[in-house]
Amino acid sequence: MNERVEKTQAGRLRASRRDACVPIRDILGRSFEFLTAPKRVVSLVPSLTETLFDLGTGDDVAGITDFCIFPENLNKPRVGGTKNPRIDEIRALAPDLVYVNLEENLERHAQAIEAFAPVFVTEPKTVDDVATLIATLGSIHYRVERADDLREALAKERVHVASFTFAVPIWKKPWMWCGGDTYVSNLVESIGGRNVMHDEMRYPSLSLEQVLSLHPDVVFLPDEPYAFTAGDAAEITGTRVIGPFPGHLFTWHGTRTILGLRFLRDCFG
Repeated sequence: MNERVEKTQAGRLRASRRDACVPIRDILGRSFEFLTAPKRVVSLVPSLTETLFDLGTGDDVAGITDFCIFPENLNKPRVGGTKNPRIDEIRALAPDLVYVNLEENLERHAQAIEAFAPVFVTEPKTVDDVATLIATLGSIHYRVERADDLREALAKERVHVASFTFAVPIWKKPWMWCGGDTYVSNLVESIGGRNVMHDEMRYPSLSLEQVLSLHPDVVFLPDEPYAFTAGDAAEITGTRVIGPFPGHLFTWHGTRTILGLRFLRDCFG
């Protein structure tokens, strides 16, 4: 390696460290300072687990949930589910940082963990939020350049591909749908869609007939959190049905957002 390249790389590393030392706030507005990168991280958010590995910080992940399936063949200690983590096992891992999500995880668990480790709370609701989250994780873990690369990949996939109306159910018995303030809705709207439930908040319960009366051009059927089947798709008539398909493409935020946008582009390509 020549001297110029060495100096350039050293300068980038110093810049990454300088950025990482700036106080960082989580979704609750709490300030954290990371004078060094965390070395023993527990992730209670499957999508963040994948993102940490994609950032190149997988060796620093000390514990994950039972639902962390990406990257494949993970060999890390598992500490329970997102809703029922085993706090004593998390404590035994001696983490220097624990990631949770405001919607996926329960407040009482986060409070219990805070007795022995810092807890960083996340909750991206839009594709823009995901880009910010990736940048934040890059700063925390001293992977600023890698985070920039991932954000660039996200931006390239986020293109207007079609104009259409849509609906996305997340449950059946009763039918429940993604409202306009959800990440799923924003993901689809970011490529040109318009949610027929745009003015509804969170996950309203309406019958299939009520939603079809709004004449969505497309109904998406992700296979999580409810495992929709081909039989469920056959119940939906008079409109285009996409799915069932891997729900993580719609419900996981982080680097999986890149694949979700790519999936949408392919649906209308």
